[in-house]
Amino acid sequence: MACHHGPVRTSDSSVSGRGRGVGLGLALLSAVAFGGSGVAAKPLIEAGLEPLHVVWLRVAGAALVMLPLAVRHRALLRRRPGLLAGFGLLAVAGVQACYFAALSRIPVGVALLIEYLAPALVLGWVRFVQQRPVTRAAAVGVVLAVGGLACVVEVWSGLGFDALGLLLALGAACCQVGYFVLSDQGSDAGDEAPDPLGVIAYGLLVGAAVLTVVARPWTMDWSVLGGTASMDGRPVAALVLLVWIVLVATVVAYITGVVSVRRLSPQVAGVVACLEAVIATVLAWVLLGEHLSAPQIAGGVIVLVGAFIAQSSTPAKGSAQPVASGGPERELSRRGTSA
Repeated sequence: MACHHGPVRTSDSSVSGRGRGVGLGLALLSAVAFGGSGVAAKPLIEAGLEPLHVVWLRVAGAALVMLPLAVRHRALLRRRPGLLAGFGLLAVAGVQACYFAALSRIPVGVALLIEYLAPALVLGWVRFVQQRPVTRAAAVGVVLAVGGLACVVEVWSGLGFDALGLLLALGAACCQVGYFVLSDQGSDAGDEAPDPLGVIAYGLLVGAAVLTVVARPWTMDWSVLGGTASMDGRPVAALVLLVWIVLVATVVAYITGVVSVRRLSPQVAGVVACLEAVIATVLAWVLLGEHLSAPQIAGGVIVLVGAFIAQSSTPAKGSAQPVASGGPERELSRRGTSA
């Protein structure tokens, strides 16, 4: 932040700093929650559930949990129908459906890397579509984070240049851009800002409806949920894994993610979200016995460095506040915070 004289300015700067600190913490929590989804979902898939069925259970279950909030914020249906539809189609159904479809055609590592090009795409959206300035540090952070991700997923170990698979993974990345951009909608509108919990609730409902058509849950082997799944040789109740996916990897993940975008900015939160791949890899190492290689460990460090550089960037003196640096205007409205 640029230096200001006087106690009032100092207080504003302190409040802004605390807001960004909370935003960063929420973004990290969101990355941990999202990163834990694969570790819980993989045993369910290996136990006999189709990937799309796991996605449907995840989104539909979360939609049921958030249903009371949807009723509470039903005024959003009238005020912001486009935002709710867009969030459900892109941020929920689009990301999940495109990513899992891509996995059927190209290696997991390649699909994950392409999906997490989203932070770079967010910067491009802000800079060239919205024509708003971004800090050089934020751009450098994105480059480092994407490069680190290439090491984390060991993209060189299994490239499959299936054109449709690559397009689907890129579609997941574009949908993830929609998640960050739509999460930021109305963040500077004060008390008129759409409540993030209401947006998430209706987004999950829309996503569940779309995924019901795509996944066709009536063809699912429901008996799998009554049994156990194997997590690195240890039996775990399938329902326990499903509860984790629904409550932590979806409800908590989306809530903390959207609120973090409101406190930071789409591109900063996007870079921090890259940590999801690192966290997912570490959890797979600890819980599933999928060990990390030296390049993956090095890549994780690079992602952390890139995320730190991007979130700590500040605007150049005398310039307008770039959106990548956060700032007082990124503070979540009190109405959104108390909901």
